[in-house]
Amino acid sequence: MQLKNYTKEFKYNWQLAAPVMLGMLGHSFVGFADNVMVGQLGTAELAAVSLGNSFMFIAMSLGIGFSTAITPLTAEADAEQNFVKGKSAFKHGLFLCTVLGISLFLLVFFAKPLMHLMKQPTEVVDLASPYLDLVAFSLIPLIVFQAFKQFSDGLSMTRFPMYATLLGNVVNVGLNYLLIFGKFGFPELGIVGAAYGTLASRFIMVAYLWYLLKGKEKSKAFVTNIKFFVLDTFMLRKIMNLGTPSAMQMFFEVAIFTVAIWLSGTLGKNPQAANQIALNLSSMTFMVATGLSVAAMVRVGNQKGQQNYFELRRIAFSIFLFGLLFAVSFAFIFFVFNNQLPKLYVDFNDTKNLLDNTEVIDIASKLLIAAAIFQISDSIQVIFLGALRGLQDVKIPTLITFVSYWIVGFPVSWFLGKETAYGSFGIWLGLLAGLSTAAILLYLRFNYLTKRLILSNN
Repeated sequence: MQLKNYTKEFKYNWQLAAPVMLGMLGHSFVGFADNVMVGQLGTAELAAVSLGNSFMFIAMSLGIGFSTAITPLTAEADAEQNFVKGKSAFKHGLFLCTVLGISLFLLVFFAKPLMHLMKQPTEVVDLASPYLDLVAFSLIPLIVFQAFKQFSDGLSMTRFPMYATLLGNVVNVGLNYLLIFGKFGFPELGIVGAAYGTLASRFIMVAYLWYLLKGKEKSKAFVTNIKFFVLDTFMLRKIMNLGTPSAMQMFFEVAIFTVAIWLSGTLGKNPQAANQIALNLSSMTFMVATGLSVAAMVRVGNQKGQQNYFELRRIAFSIFLFGLLFAVSFAFIFFVFNNQLPKLYVDFNDTKNLLDNTEVIDIASKLLIAAAIFQISDSIQVIFLGALRGLQDVKIPTLITFVSYWIVGFPVSWFLGKETAYGSFGIWLGLLAGLSTAAILLYLRFNYLTKRLILSNN
């Protein structure tokens, strides 16, 4: 097939994915703003935010992963023009996400004592504990927001979650400035101020996204007059059957990155702070691939609803090619600017912490080399994972992600990440191994399923 048969889809793929990318980048920018502002306080504070957020990443992966079940069901119903099916998917998804958000908050809140058992620096744990209390509570509005977002994405209305996320960022940065540093008469709260900013911004995001969807003809009837506690067992089971494996897929990936944070912490506060810098930069480029993954999920879900499997395959590969171009570009940027990018996170005018800051930059610059290489693997695996979710194929991909990250990636990180081996760089070599394995296996799974669907439809 000629290349133009794939490239001609780039424009529509971009129109669908760009708002999702910007919205997801907005989520990452909350972390970026927190890290840059908190980094001005010192490396211990930056490491504390890293440790606190490591618990959050695990909880968020379960909540966000579960919520993705709403998108393919909504996209399929939208293609079939079945309002009742679409509203049922949204309502039951919203109910389950609300329950999950409350459960995850309680889980993280009562898991705090684990920080003392993880051989993390005492100074870092003491700073992280009050920060985690507030950020854990923000899981409730965040997971509820995800339910609205995934529904909106399923209707191909990807711009509105982006608007809500951008507003949340403005609120977060503003409150960070006021509360971290105590400006304009506000109390100087340090990293706890960053937690207040995150909490407030997430409540505002939910309210604003609901307001936007309520104001549009296409979505108004879905998000109003919701009989929240009138539930259908069949739809609850269907969303749980799709959402639970999807949550585990995201959990397996995020957990391996979280373990990287904990392993870095055993090397000291500076390796942990450097790991946080490289992780934060990588997560922002990953959100571009995530936007394309959502586009793949929506478009594959639409084509599945129409039973047009040849187009489904062509469209998925056009998104994969588009993502590959972005991934190569980001890899180039990380290679070329690996020494400059980490300097955004520390204050070289702080003579008291100059030695710590210099060590952090040196370690982070090396980690960005590994991050540059896995841009390509990360992009491939998340796009094909989205396409498989669009096909509502979730169980085998869950097994693939477990094997890739925990049977392949984790042992490499564990053995090469010791101080006597390669240290922080060895930990990231394990991440690279896991992502590359996932990319290959998920591609093979998608290739097999779509060829089989095309043959069975002929």
